[in-house]
Amino acid sequence: MTSGTIPAALAGFGTGLSLIVAIGAQNAFVLRQGVRRHAVLAVVAICAISDALLITLGVAGVGALVTAWPAAVTAVGLAGGAFLICYGILAARRVLRPDPDAALSTAGKTAGSAGAAVLTCLAMTWLNPHVYLDTVLLVGSLAADRGDLRWAFGIGAALASLIWFTTLGYGARLLSGLFATPKAWRVLDGLVAATMLTMGGLLLAGA
Repeated sequence: MTSGTIPAALAGFGTGLSLIVAIGAQNAFVLRQGVRRHAVLAVVAICAISDALLITLGVAGVGALVTAWPAAVTAVGLAGGAFLICYGILAARRVLRPDPDAALSTAGKTAGSAGAAVLTCLAMTWLNPHVYLDTVLLVGSLAADRGDLRWAFGIGAALASLIWFTTLGYGARLLSGLFATPKAWRVLDGLVAATMLTMGGLLLAGA
């Protein structure tokens, strides 16, 4: 383990949390399942394992490009930086102009069986284009910037996903009241906006 391994893993962890902790269909579904204590283990496992697989693909793919074509790092860095800036702007917009109907409802309809819950979770995870942008493109490009420490960065991002979904799924009874209010998501989106804009600027500056 080199001296930069832990900082790289922590950076990946922070990046992973910044991308995952945002209101959306997947988080809402995990929250609802957690509140009802229904197929929580299966749902959490699908979300975490799916993210780990996609992050692995992203880190491995961009890492191969670094070896074969160093110029690709610049191109991916520019794309990733631009995406981060846009992501941050959208998060900031949600803070400044919140949607009054954006609060998560935990009283909605849920899957009636474990099989239905699994299929629903798989669809929300793998049919969401943002998942591929966040994990394969964004995390992969940021990891590539770490060079030989890219896998430490990827492991940190995957660990963030595991901890977040586990906490959300099993801690849902305690968190449901808090995350059912738009104000809580405004604070969360404010943190996401600041992180994304900062990281996007740094990525563009280093491309």
